[in-house]
Amino acid sequence: MKNVITKTLVAGAISTAMLAGAVQAEVTMVSWGGGYSASQQKAYVETYSSGKVNMISYNGGLGEVRAQVESGSVQWDIVDVLASDARIGCDEGLFEELDRSMFLPSPNGVAMDDDTMVPVPNDCVVPQIWWSYVPFHHADTFSGDQPSTIQDFFDVEKFPGKRGIHTWASAITEMALYADGVAIDDIYDVLGTQAGQDRAFAKLDTIKDHVVFWSAGSKPLDLVNSGEVSMSLAYNGRIGGAVLNDGADYVTVWDGQVLEEEWLVLVKGAPNRAEAMHFLVHASSSQAQADQAKWINYGPMRSSGLDIMQAGEPWFNTGVAIMEHMPNTEEHMKGGIMANPDFWADSGQAINDRYAAWMAK
Repeated sequence: MKNVITKTLVAGAISTAMLAGAVQAEVTMVSWGGGYSASQQKAYVETYSSGKVNMISYNGGLGEVRAQVESGSVQWDIVDVLASDARIGCDEGLFEELDRSMFLPSPNGVAMDDDTMVPVPNDCVVPQIWWSYVPFHHADTFSGDQPSTIQDFFDVEKFPGKRGIHTWASAITEMALYADGVAIDDIYDVLGTQAGQDRAFAKLDTIKDHVVFWSAGSKPLDLVNSGEVSMSLAYNGRIGGAVLNDGADYVTVWDGQVLEEEWLVLVKGAPNRAEAMHFLVHASSSQAQADQAKWINYGPMRSSGLDIMQAGEPWFNTGVAIMEHMPNTEEHMKGGIMANPDFWADSGQAINDRYAAWMAK
C-alpha cells in the first residue's frame, strides 16, 4: 500500500509541476462535432487551467493528418480517432509515441494503461470513450411481450415493423451471427470464414424486405419518431441524449450491442507538442473521463472513471441517474460484442463489398 501511495504522489507531483510550467500556447484539438465535442469542451477544455485549447471538427479518417505530416506543415495537435485509425496511424508514424509514465494513475494508484477496459493497442494513444451500436424503439411500440434480445430485432413476426440499419457491414454482421446462435467469443472466428459470412448474410436476408437504411447518425431517431420503422440500430449516445436531455420514451435493447473504442492521439510534429501533452494528461485522467459522462452517455474507457460515476449518482448534469444509459456497465456488457478493429482492417473489405451488393439487391 505504501508503494502505491508513493507512486501516486510522485506521479501527481510530476503532472502538477508539468502543468504549472506549461507555456500558454493554444492547442488545437480535432474531434467529431455535435454533442460529443460539446461534452469534451465541458469536461476537458473548460476544466483545464494551464493553457488554451481550441476545438475544431472533422469527418474522421487519416487523410488530413497524413497530408499534414507528409507535407511537414502540421496544423493539428490532438485528434480524436476511431480504433482502426489509432492502429494504422501509429503504425504509419503519423502519431507521436507517448511517455506512459507522464499520465495520471487512478485514485487508488492503478496506472492508466492498466486501468483501461481494453488492452491499449500501442504507445500512441490515450483512452477516451466507449460507444456502441444498439437497437431501440419507442416504449409504446409493442404491446405485450417486449424486445429484449438481439434475436428479437431480427424477429419481424413476433415484433412487426420495419428495421433501421446502417449502410456499412461492421456491427450488423456481428449482430446477425449472434442472433443466429454464434457465441460472442466465436463471432470473429466464424465471420472470418466463407461459411460464417454466408451465415451472417442468410440471417440478414430474414429482414431484408423490412429494412430502411441510414447513414447519418441523426436518422435513426427520425425513422423511429415518424413510425417509418418500429425498431432501429443507432449510436447509443444519440438515444441517451434524447432520453436524458429531452425525456424521450426510447427503450434500448443492450443485448447484442457492439462496443467501439475511441482514442486521443498526438499528431507527429504537432506545433504545440509540449502543451498538447499537458492537456492529454488532464483529459485522460479518471475524473475528466467521468466528467465527460455528465454531458453524454458514452462510457469512460478507464474503469476508475466508471467507478467515480457510480459513486456519484445521479451523475448526469440535469440531476438524473445515468448508469442505466451507459454501454459499458457490467450488466450491459454481458451480451455485448467487443468490436475487433484488427479484423476489419485485415478482412473487412470483402465483407463490405458483399454488404454493398446485398443492399443494392
